[in-house]
Amino acid sequence: MAQCVQSVQELIPDSFVPCVAALCSDEAERLTRLNHLSFSELLRPFSRLTSEVHMRDPNNQLHIIKNLKIAVSNIVTQPPQPGAIGKLLNDVVSGSQPAEGLVANVITAGDYDLNISATTPWFESYRETFLQSMPASDHEFLNHYLACMLVASSGEAEPMEQFSKLSQEQHRIQHNNDYSYPKWFIPNTLKYYVLLHDVTSGDEQRAESIYEEMKQKYGTQGCYLLKINSRAPNRASDEQIPDPWSQYLQKNSIQNQESYEDGPCTMTSSKNSDSNLLSLDGLDNEVKVDGLPNNFRIHPLQIDQCGDPPNNTDGSDYAKSASSVHETKKASAGVIRGACLTLTDHDRIRQFIQEFTFRGLLPHIEKTIRQLNDQLISRKGLSRSLFSATKKWFSGSKVPEKSINELKNTSGLLYPPEAPELQIRKMADLCFLVQHYDLAYSCYHTAKKDFLNDQAMLYAAGALEMAAVSAFLQPGAPRPYPAHYMDTAIQTYRDICKNMVLAERCVLLSAEILKSQSKYSEAAALLIRLTSEQNTWKGLDSDLRSALLLEQAAHCFINMKSPMVRKYAFHMILAGHRFSKAGQKKHALRCYCQAMQVYKGKGWSLAEDHINFTIGRQSYTLRQLDNAVSAFRHILINESKQSAAQQGAFLREYLYVYKNVNQLSPDGPLPQLPLPYINSSATRVFFGHDRRPADGEKQAATHVSLDQEYDSESSQQWRELEEHVVAVANKGVIPSSFYPTQYCLNSYSDNSRFPLAVVEEPITVEVAFRNPLKVPLLLSDLSLLWKFQPKDASGKDIEKVKERVTGEPEMIGTEVISEFLINSEESKVARLKLFPHHIGELHILGVVYNLGTIQGSVTVDGIGALPGCHTGKHSLSMSVRGRQDLEIQGPRLNNTKEEKTSVKYGPDRRLDPIVTEEMPLLEVFFIHFPTGLLCGEIRKAYVEFVNVSKCPLTGLKVVSKRPEFFTFGGNTAALTPLSPSTSENCSAYKTVVTASPSLGTALVSTASSMDFGTGTGQQLEAIPVPLPDSVLLPGASIQLPMWLRGPDEEGVHEINFLFYYESVKKQPKKRHRILRHTAVICTSRSLNVRATVCRSNSLEDEEGRGGNMLVFVDVENTNTSEAGVKEFHMVQVSSSSKHWQLHKSVNISENKDAKLASREKGKFCFKAVRCKLKEGGIQPSEKYTFADIIFGNEQIISSASPCADFFYRSLSSELKKTQDQLPTYPEKHATEGAVRLIEKCSEVDLSIIILWKAYVVEDNKQLILEGQHHVVLRTIGKEAFSHSQKQEPPEMELLKFFRPENTTVSTRPSVEQLSNLIKTSLHYPESYNHPFHQKSLCLVPVTLLLSNCSKADVDVIVDLRHKTTSPEALETHGSFTWLGQTQYKLQLKSQETHSLQLKACFVHTGVYNLGTPRVFAKLADHVTVFETSQQSSMPALIIISDA
Repeated sequence: MAQCVQSVQELIPDSFVPCVAALCSDEAERLTRLNHLSFSELLRPFSRLTSEVHMRDPNNQLHIIKNLKIAVSNIVTQPPQPGAIGKLLNDVVSGSQPAEGLVANVITAGDYDLNISATTPWFESYRETFLQSMPASDHEFLNHYLACMLVASSGEAEPMEQFSKLSQEQHRIQHNNDYSYPKWFIPNTLKYYVLLHDVTSGDEQRAESIYEEMKQKYGTQGCYLLKINSRAPNRASDEQIPDPWSQYLQKNSIQNQESYEDGPCTMTSSKNSDSNLLSLDGLDNEVKVDGLPNNFRIHPLQIDQCGDPPNNTDGSDYAKSASSVHETKKASAGVIRGACLTLTDHDRIRQFIQEFTFRGLLPHIEKTIRQLNDQLISRKGLSRSLFSATKKWFSGSKVPEKSINELKNTSGLLYPPEAPELQIRKMADLCFLVQHYDLAYSCYHTAKKDFLNDQAMLYAAGALEMAAVSAFLQPGAPRPYPAHYMDTAIQTYRDICKNMVLAERCVLLSAEILKSQSKYSEAAALLIRLTSEQNTWKGLDSDLRSALLLEQAAHCFINMKSPMVRKYAFHMILAGHRFSKAGQKKHALRCYCQAMQVYKGKGWSLAEDHINFTIGRQSYTLRQLDNAVSAFRHILINESKQSAAQQGAFLREYLYVYKNVNQLSPDGPLPQLPLPYINSSATRVFFGHDRRPADGEKQAATHVSLDQEYDSESSQQWRELEEHVVAVANKGVIPSSFYPTQYCLNSYSDNSRFPLAVVEEPITVEVAFRNPLKVPLLLSDLSLLWKFQPKDASGKDIEKVKERVTGEPEMIGTEVISEFLINSEESKVARLKLFPHHIGELHILGVVYNLGTIQGSVTVDGIGALPGCHTGKHSLSMSVRGRQDLEIQGPRLNNTKEEKTSVKYGPDRRLDPIVTEEMPLLEVFFIHFPTGLLCGEIRKAYVEFVNVSKCPLTGLKVVSKRPEFFTFGGNTAALTPLSPSTSENCSAYKTVVTASPSLGTALVSTASSMDFGTGTGQQLEAIPVPLPDSVLLPGASIQLPMWLRGPDEEGVHEINFLFYYESVKKQPKKRHRILRHTAVICTSRSLNVRATVCRSNSLEDEEGRGGNMLVFVDVENTNTSEAGVKEFHMVQVSSSSKHWQLHKSVNISENKDAKLASREKGKFCFKAVRCKLKEGGIQPSEKYTFADIIFGNEQIISSASPCADFFYRSLSSELKKTQDQLPTYPEKHATEGAVRLIEKCSEVDLSIIILWKAYVVEDNKQLILEGQHHVVLRTIGKEAFSHSQKQEPPEMELLKFFRPENTTVSTRPSVEQLSNLIKTSLHYPESYNHPFHQKSLCLVPVTLLLSNCSKADVDVIVDLRHKTTSPEALETHGSFTWLGQTQYKLQLKSQETHSLQLKACFVHTGVYNLGTPRVFAKLADHVTVFETSQQSSMPALIIISDA
């Protein structure tokens, strides 16, 4: 239980005090009413004695009484009504609330830190009022009247006569059978005569004389002269006198009803008032009774009026009782009590109480105890007093007490007033009232046995109860507290007697005693046991009692040695629930708030929801609207595990409360709404217009949109492309102010800078909402909340900050979404737009909307939604307007040491754009753009450029990572075909119809790579778009042809285009703009081309020029007809090189077209010759020679667009690949130059272009597709492919753990490269006839031609000796020998050809291989390390026959 102001040793004596009745004459009552007090109220602050009192017990032993208090109250002849008592208790509890600003105790238990109120003053007030308002009953005498004060005034005509009347009235009330109430302790009640004297208006001498007369008649011990009203009422304000009455009259009720320390005799049923009320004291007859408090009239516990009282005296008492409530209420409104009393009067009243107690009451009690003791001794026939008798009873053998279940129900048994058993009880009660607990215990114990023997259970329970209390209060604690007595008493009261009031008293007393002994667990169990009953107390439900007891049980749990925190919280919840049922809303709210400390944040989500919901409802009832909103908000923002119906109820409650809060301050700031959740970090901001949808064959550039997912790799590619094109536009240097353009800002982008928006271009903010509930949410009138600082062109502020409260359409246009539905547990994004119409600084703060639910979506407790107040697509049940802020936390900083050791976050400025001046805006449309191509297929499309802004744009460029994919054509119109319709079969190529010249002979043309905007070897090209005058005016559009070539690898290809453009008018903040487009092309397999080149053995061709080569081209149709391709036709093979050209086809067949069906292969052989140099012409390094060998009657001009474009682009990418692959080493030795010379001998640098047509059947129509493949031949004898071959992954090798040695790069060329230095050729007759029968030796002249393939001088050694003489060699070579000089040494100049005349000698016929001469070569002026044997091209066979 909670801490109390009084200890239990103080509480019990104050709860059971001697009761004294007061009967006043009208004149006496009038004198006290001058102070706005009744007579009993006048005495109340002074009713406790200030000194110890002595009396003697029946054994003549001195007994000391400390802090004795008496209760004086007016006589009331009707018992209190239960309804009035319940009403009073309810008001006492509701009037006692925790003090404002009270510091609560902090209790730490485990993980919990709880702020708990240490005291519960409402419970103490309830307990005090309950104990003092208990009606007197026949089975006990604790609150029966022991004495009666008869009060008359000295100002009356015949005071002595008045005393006689009052005495007779008292006798009539006590002894007349018409009056069953009040109860009197003994028939011979002490009468004490009090003469009231008004000092200011009365005659003091007369008063003294009357007092003397009284002393003669009643004795000095039985009367008293009390002088009051020492100052006139009109002097009341002159001097401030303390008011000791306020704490007694205001303590127990908010209605300032009387504090019921007078005991239960103050309860009454009013006969001629509006309702049955608690009587305080009798008032003047003239006082009216209509000023009753409203809550008394409407209280549900009021009882119907009873009949008229038996006589006028009683009736006046009831009238006085009812109207005293009105009087005391007026007193609280500024009436000063005791206005006519001085401090001397206070002392006189205190002295009067002392005299009454010392001379009247205590002697009367002492005498009564002796009489009762004597009666008991005589009745028992005992020779000893009760004291000695009890020893025998206790020491002797005890009779076992019967259990409560064995006792039959005799609670209705009544003893006559003079029954001996009741005399014991009377004596026990008297001893208890004067704190003689030893004697009281003995008497109670004796009475208990008698009652149990008679099975008078109500009497027995009362004796057990008081025996237990007496045993506890005995000085020195001679015996332990018999808790089982109390348990038996409680069970008897509750189960047999059905008297919950007495059971409750037992529980309250026993719980306090157990608490004082730190037996908190037993106390809690006792308190809870009474609350579990659903019995009612004479019509009053037990909710208030249960609530208070449950709360005290909770405090027991928390005050244990090991606090039971969860039990505390659980019982506080139960207490709150019962408080709520009892109408105690404030206490209910307090209990729930206390319990919330335990459940909060511990995962008890359902319990938290229940508590918050109740707190919200109670707070709303108490008009604590902010607390109500906060509580309902907590229910909604936590991850709720409630059912959909329950969540719907929570939400509707929240909306209803919230709406009431808004109505109180309609012009206040918009409050924050808890729903739906907003994932602020997922907010995306997009600058610019939405992408236009595709219109037929017209497809807009993909650019950037909110529909695209973020891809870091793609983002990095776009950044590189932009950096490259900016560098190109700025002559190779990236400006220091350059910052990559970001159209879409998200959590992955760099948001450390203020983004730039362009005036008149929309800003789209994508807000990520999530509905955590299982009921749909409807947001209406959803829009962005912003703040805007307009600026002029120079950047100065021109106006005060504009805020989007009512809207500023002239500055910023705001899009409003009329309805936005989020289904249950759905995540959904809303895209909200702003339209800036002025330059300045914009700050997007959050979103503003009406939150509501859909009507009829969920109904709870049988109550449907309210009538819809919305006319949109969805019917809105109830909605409230509010806002949510978008607060985005920036990235954590982790650069400096300080940032790494602390938690710091950088800024995130994606919601703070700077609106800049107008800029041009380009839109790009692709017309007839294919989605599927064959590998190498050429397709012509069109690109439309539109300037949709009001500013001209210039400097339009396009850059791509795959420049080989597209071309806009050459720089000159002559190189670019005008439209597809100008050629046969609508070819994308520039074609010329030829009149079949010599079959398979090449047609030669030249072109420069500069004509096509491509410099070979550059990694990435920024291709200028050929705009007329390089400017696109506002609103203008232009269509340009674009040729596309399918990538060589099959599969899906994403090809990025970045269009760069600038404003004609330079902007300081935004220098350029970009537009992105991602083309997705799916390519199918077409042809696989491989080619090799080798030297021709013939040193001279028909034209007498040397250095010819043979080119072998293998073409395979790898298409498996998945694209509907029937067959491929090779229409032309072209070559492009600075040094070589195709001359003619070697194996041309009769059929002009070379056809390849699926999976077929074809092989072509071409002769290649060196290019002729025109005198005075352009250096060969700048011009490429194109040679076309056509297989049909139509020549495709390979040196024009688009054939040459794609050739140059593929060449660039090929060069880029080889440069990436080749390691670069610095030249350290002169020998490396020699190596390069040797390598050049085997280099060719010849590119082959295979042009083809494919016949495709699609939708029963035959289409002709065309395309080209490129093969770059770089080295003699090395096979080259049209696209890179997939390399087999190397086999897994064991790891080698060793330190690599510092190996220098070998500068020695390969054997293959060295063998190409010198080209050899033997000239001899293929057959030779010799008459061996005439001449045995046959001499055949042979010419050995040596040709230097390099551009350096070469030393050559020719060795004619056979290398081996093994039998195998002889079989191969035959037995011939060279005659004459067998070793030659000579030097060949650059490109020089030299012939040696040799003679071969044969001795018999046969076939001989003359290819035995070995040729060694090395570069002149170099060491011999390079000398190697030159390989002959092929065997040189000669046939020697006999003539």
